[in-house]
Amino acid sequence: MESIIKDPSLAGQGKLNLELAERNMHALLKVRERFAKEKPFAGMKIGMALHITKETGILVRTLRAGGAQVAITGCNPLSTQDDVAAALATEEGVLVFGHKGESSEEYYNFLNQVIAFEPDITIDDGCDLVTELLTKHPEKAAKVLGGCEETTTGVIRLKAMEKDNILKFPMVAVNDNLTKHLMDNYYGTGQSTLDGIIRASNILFAGKNVVVLGYGSCGKGCALRAKGMGANVIVTEVNPFRALQAKMDGFRVMKMEDASKEGDIFITVTGNKHVIRTEHMKVMKNGSMMANSGHFDLEIDVAGLEKMSSKRRIRPYFDEYAFDGKVIFLAGEGRLINLASAEGHPSEVMSLSFCGQALACEWLVKNKPSLSAKVYTLPEHIDDDISRLQLEAMGTSIDELTEEQKKYLSSWDVGT
Repeated sequence: MESIIKDPSLAGQGKLNLELAERNMHALLKVRERFAKEKPFAGMKIGMALHITKETGILVRTLRAGGAQVAITGCNPLSTQDDVAAALATEEGVLVFGHKGESSEEYYNFLNQVIAFEPDITIDDGCDLVTELLTKHPEKAAKVLGGCEETTTGVIRLKAMEKDNILKFPMVAVNDNLTKHLMDNYYGTGQSTLDGIIRASNILFAGKNVVVLGYGSCGKGCALRAKGMGANVIVTEVNPFRALQAKMDGFRVMKMEDASKEGDIFITVTGNKHVIRTEHMKVMKNGSMMANSGHFDLEIDVAGLEKMSSKRRIRPYFDEYAFDGKVIFLAGEGRLINLASAEGHPSEVMSLSFCGQALACEWLVKNKPSLSAKVYTLPEHIDDDISRLQLEAMGTSIDELTEEQKKYLSSWDVGT
């Protein structure tokens, strides 16, 4: 097999970007250092469908240090960084399939290239690789030891597969690590989403009404960062507790039918389908902008918008739609704005997420005999170890329990 990338001549810049990411991913480098000695994946193949970014490249190198051969493709048609793809394709034991702006046909062809690689372990972001493997290649799925899933959307799909008895091998919900969903989703998505919107449009957030659809970890991060830039934040939710959290955090909470009339910038982070529909777009203010930071491009009804509008591309991945005597804008084609128009999450936060992926692969190898075709969460001590690695990288020390304190916390007989 050979890599399929856009332009091999970009490899030089890609190597520089990988070097920059490595400088800020100290926790993952500690894992790599141990893997290089212990070789937990000797003789194994790992197939990946992740955003091909400089940070993902450091995960690839970590798995290679552990002895694995690696094949990687993107998990979104607009998220591959072509220079990084070119750089990784030059490295021994690595196959790369992907480029920015893939067609749907190319996207699925690349997924199937990774499946043809016959991986022992899968690493997925959104569950497209595992879905393709289970539904179209059951004979290859039967050989898979297990896999890991990076994102909320993918975990939702995996749990539905488990419920319907479709899942055929154990999967680790890496997204459920505290060091993932309370770091990557919260700090990473918040910063990178606004970064993508600003790069796409150069819009000023201060004084704008920003509507955040969904108040999970990603929505919380987006709302906090928008507030920090001077925006007036409105939250829409279907979950009563999350709506209550948003209200207690000082944000206005209302139905989307009302928020549609007030918003200047709309950010979708729900993991659900058509949370912005044409009836919402029709009442939006002239010049409003929509952006999605959920995994799939279904959160905004782009097809419905295109049916009722005329379209112009104003800037790269920034489109104007005209209808009913007004215009509204869509950033990043309704795909992940933080990767379509920016570079994804900062390296420091991805170091934590990818420690989770690397250690989840190791956990699968060590525990395979006792695992069934279910969705698992990593043991708490592994999550704690990731936090310790990052604290060490940041030069931060914390206290330890005394023996007396440990005894007290495990007892029941000491009261008032």
